[in-house]
Amino acid sequence: MDETLHEAFRDTAYLVNLDTVSWATIRIDLPLPVELLERVGTLPWAFITAWNPQARRRAQVENQAAQQELLAALQALPEVTVRPAIGVGNTGWSEPSLFVVGADANALDLLARRHGQRAYVHGQGDGSARLRWME
Repeated sequence: MDETLHEAFRDTAYLVNLDTVSWATIRIDLPLPVELLERVGTLPWAFITAWNPQARRRAQVENQAAQQELLAALQALPEVTVRPAIGVGNTGWSEPSLFVVGADANALDLLARRHGQRAYVHGQGDGSARLRWME
């Protein structure tokens, strides 16, 4: 595994949009923020994107189309809710993302692989955020 990429994932702030002005920040190895607990309860949750597969930049129009496909696939899953999100790295990098509540790991793994993602962030209820590697 690429240690630089691993560290970049770990150092990223995973921001979830709560309303028109408020955001909650998820960090790897820390519990889910209180602001998100009432939305999650005991359910599984994830922070996932379709942008920049294999951690390589690609054209914005391609990223937007892939993100719309991912959103549609997530919304088609039963009893799943999706909120807008964004991952922000400490080097100025950022990626539009989605915060998903209620989808199981099998469904998320399938979607992450379909969109060429190396990893995504996941957790269960108030548990700690973990990276789930696809390799």
